[in-house]
Amino acid sequence: MLITIEGIDGSGKSTLLSCLRELLADLDPLFTREPGATWVGDSVRRAVAERMDPITEALLFCADHAAHIDTVIRPALDEGRLVVSDRYADSRFAYQPVVLEGILPDPLLWLRRIHEGWSIRPDRTFLLVLPVEDAVSRLDPAKKREYFENAGILARVQENYLNLAATDPARFVVVDALLEKEEVAGFIADEIRTSVRSSRRRRRA
Repeated sequence: MLITIEGIDGSGKSTLLSCLRELLADLDPLFTREPGATWVGDSVRRAVAERMDPITEALLFCADHAAHIDTVIRPALDEGRLVVSDRYADSRFAYQPVVLEGILPDPLLWLRRIHEGWSIRPDRTFLLVLPVEDAVSRLDPAKKREYFENAGILARVQENYLNLAATDPARFVVVDALLEKEEVAGFIADEIRTSVRSSRRRRRA
């Protein structure tokens, strides 16, 4: 089973994942992330830092996604493991259309077509949502911000996320990221356990 965690920068994904490692330890899940789980992720981060051409940047994100699936996610799923990914394809569908606006006529359609035929659809996606000003206030002031870590861009990204969730309500679970971290983590852990039990029952049927 593939579970993905999404949300704008500052939404609390890192804190959530840390809590889930403890709450779900008995299920022995594989925790992974995009970008960064493969060496291709290093190229992605360099492209972002150096503000490369947006199409180059987008294609590097897609390449990292392909390598992530091939070397990490598919092998784990084939073993029957629970996989929890910090960001996945929906991050591309939320962030890159903002970056590619004015460069391509329909960036989201272009990105979806690139993913057709090989990307793996998540079983459940938890989307952390909060006011953008709260998200920005959570960003580490001592850390150099990437170009998209500003309120204007993040507001548009979150709108894209919510549109994705609205078009796929069976997969997305929208979570209020302003709730206490223990409440958020406990709710999501319970939802994951319920999904795992349902999946196992379907396999036995």
